[in-house]
Amino acid sequence: MPCLYISTNINLDEVDTDPIFSEATKAVASIIGKSEHFVMVILKGSVAISFNGNKDPAAYAEVVSMGGINREVKSRLIATLGTILENKLSIPRARFFLKVYDTTAGRSVSKL
Repeated sequence: MPCLYISTNINLDEVDTDPIFSEATKAVASIIGKSEHFVMVILKGSVAISFNGNKDPAAYAEVVSMGGINREVKSRLIATLGTILENKLSIPRARFFLKVYDTTAGRSVSKL
C-alpha cells in the first residue's frame, strides 16, 4: 500500500484539492505498479517550510511503499509529482523535495 504524504507552506483553505488527490493517486499507482485502491494520499497545507533561506512556495513529500521502488521509479515520481504541484499549486519544481522509501529494501523475502 503506497502512501504519499505532501506538506506545503501554501494555505489550502481556498484551493480545490480534489484534482491534486486524483492526479497524485493515479501517478503513484501507475508509476509504482500498484492498484489505485491501495494508494493513500495525505495533503497538508500551511506548514512552516523554509527552503533556500526563504518561505516562498515549497513542498516536501514522502512516498512509502512495500516494494515497487527502484532508481527509475524514483526519478519518475519526482518528475511527475513535481509537475502536479507546479501546475496545481504553483510550486516551482526546484522548490519540491521528495523522499522515497521502500519498506522491503534490504530485506530477504519471506517464504511464508
